[in-house]
Amino acid sequence: MAKKNKILLMGTPNVGKSVFFSALTNVHVISSNYTGTTVSYMEGAYKIGDTEYTLIDVPGTYSLAATSVAEEVAIGFLCSQPDAVLFVLNAADLEGSIKLALEIMEYNIPMVFALNLMDVSERKGFKINAKLLAQELGAPVIPTVAVKGKGLDGITKAFKEILKGEEPAAAVQASSVCEGCPGYGVTSRNGQEYWERARQIVCKVLSRTGTNPSFLDRLGEAMLRPWPGIPLALLVILISLGVVVFGGDLIREGLLMPLVEEGIVPFFERLITPMNLPVVLHNILIGEYGVFRISFEWILALVVPYVILFQAQFALLEDSGILPRISVLFDNIMRNLGVQGGSLIHIFLGFGCAVPAIISTRTATTHKERLMVTAMICFAIPCISQTGALLSLLSAYSAWLVVATGLTGALVFFTVSMVLRRVFKGSVDPLVLEVPNLLLPEPRAYFKKLWVRIRHFLVDAEGPMLIAVFIAAILAETGLLLGLGNLLKPVVSGWLGLPEEAVISLILGIIRREMSVAPLVGMNLNPLQMYVGAVVSLLYLPCLSVFAIVAREFNARTAVAISVGTTFTALFVGGVMNHLVLFVQSIF
Repeated sequence: MAKKNKILLMGTPNVGKSVFFSALTNVHVISSNYTGTTVSYMEGAYKIGDTEYTLIDVPGTYSLAATSVAEEVAIGFLCSQPDAVLFVLNAADLEGSIKLALEIMEYNIPMVFALNLMDVSERKGFKINAKLLAQELGAPVIPTVAVKGKGLDGITKAFKEILKGEEPAAAVQASSVCEGCPGYGVTSRNGQEYWERARQIVCKVLSRTGTNPSFLDRLGEAMLRPWPGIPLALLVILISLGVVVFGGDLIREGLLMPLVEEGIVPFFERLITPMNLPVVLHNILIGEYGVFRISFEWILALVVPYVILFQAQFALLEDSGILPRISVLFDNIMRNLGVQGGSLIHIFLGFGCAVPAIISTRTATTHKERLMVTAMICFAIPCISQTGALLSLLSAYSAWLVVATGLTGALVFFTVSMVLRRVFKGSVDPLVLEVPNLLLPEPRAYFKKLWVRIRHFLVDAEGPMLIAVFIAAILAETGLLLGLGNLLKPVVSGWLGLPEEAVISLILGIIRREMSVAPLVGMNLNPLQMYVGAVVSLLYLPCLSVFAIVAREFNARTAVAISVGTTFTALFVGGVMNHLVLFVQSIF
């Protein structure tokens, strides 16, 4: 674990460490798991003068009590003989940050402090004497607003000085700072002494300017109370869904579909037809399931607009601080389902993509909760690509089909949650969640995050989707599609009431979830078939990438169990709804 020229980047959660990491390292970073754990960290090159250091973004913690995997990982890094520590202080919550800093200082490692979120602190009416704070901590303290790039140069300058021994570092003053803390140099002790010392320091360096709380501060506090917090949260969710649904429809129907049908596809037809290719190859390229026909329609027109708008809305909820508030407000409801309200953050992330959502469950406090949230995501949470395809299938015919499909998915979600709650025994830990300040997102950081996520989708998702399109073309042209349709006719046509060719949805859905929906769009289905097809696609087994991540994060048996369970649930619920509607229609 030991590395030469190593600097640790540490701090409490949601203090902006990732912004510092991105700004101080070069573009090429490495993500790894700490040995023996599933807690990930980031490392990258950080040049100070002529020396290149490895900057390691250590998982954020609130203490070093070693009561969680993240805390154990943090202690492991501190014991790995780093050259220095860059500790990010939260200027808007100074006491909690200083308490953790005091614990870290006992390791006698040179430190530089970045006093971040200074703009938020000033907006709240606080004034922090950074020079006096530096004296109290015995190390350089650099006021920063990381998202705007303010103060970052001062951090590198401070490191140059302390690593040369020209300025005092925290390690030099550690004993005096922690004077009165029994057991100096030992990581496992009652944290009360640290809190008392942190309060003493805050009382010396922090003062109020008399500024009244801003509108955002008052709104942020209001959104933590049931009234008016819950109505406001529901309003935000409805507006976000409206932007994604109606905005995506507008872009798809008004721009992308005409572009594909009147521009791109005719262009490739004019390009390929004169080549006089063999019939099979010609059809694979521009036939009914042709790569140059279906790929643009299924991927570009049906999925991309919804992906872009969802990521824009999700990044806004993240960066503004609204998402954690929603988790707090709905904690009681989620606890009745067997998980904390904080699990909503993982579930919301699952609406973007199940893979990062499942990885993010590493922060869950218990294995039971982590497994339950993963199962919830796999059983009933559609990724945004799948959601876009479902909206393309249903919204053009009737908004009521969208509502009916959504209600069916919600019913399955709650049913699965209640079943899992009884299968996995154990209590639910209390919700402990850092609620950030309510902010207007910084435009540069917001659009950078948005671009990274969209690029991730285009790079990682488009490849498998193109493979699925190619497989569809091969199956159609070789007659295998017809053969599979006949083989699975009792299930597809008899039980689900779908046309035989809908079997291709079950095949392609294994590769990518949205590909279980896309083939249904051009099949001229009646309303009941649209609904049943949408329900089956919504609840169908996770795609290959999700299967792989579940197997990696848990084990292969868990991945197989979830895949079998989701497939059975999709076919069972789809068939039941088909026959239930037919029965009701026969009566009326």
